[in-house]
Amino acid sequence: MPSTKSVANSSDKWVRRAGAAAQDYRQGVQNPRTSWQEATEAAADAQAAGVQEAIADGRFAKGVAAAGNQKWQSKAASKGADRFGPGVQAGKVDYERGFAPYQAVLSSITLPPRGAKGDPRNLERVRAVAEALREAKTSR
Repeated sequence: MPSTKSVANSSDKWVRRAGAAAQDYRQGVQNPRTSWQEATEAAADAQAAGVQEAIADGRFAKGVAAAGNQKWQSKAASKGADRFGPGVQAGKVDYERGFAPYQAVLSSITLPPRGAKGDPRNLERVRAVAEALREAKTSR
């Protein structure tokens, strides 16, 4: 027998039930059945294969085309804007921890002398910074 439920009824039920499950979500995150890190590391080969398959099938471009500009702008403006400030505040310690190695590199660089405005030698200063930061990133 075909279902008489509409998509709207199903989505309303999903919103009610999932919206009330915040505590269950929190408990699941705090007490997982398996270690996220171990399971994720064990899935590295499957992830790489899946990414390669998605690349070969052009799924990224298809997903972008399916969503379109209107969807990302609408969602970013309606949800993202309200969550941006609190998210930044919550990420302060992670930002400090993540930027600290690069800040140390920037503090230790000895730059070549500055030339006059427009002097091509000034690009060597930029190159010194870019190379030092790239080395710091790729050696982590």
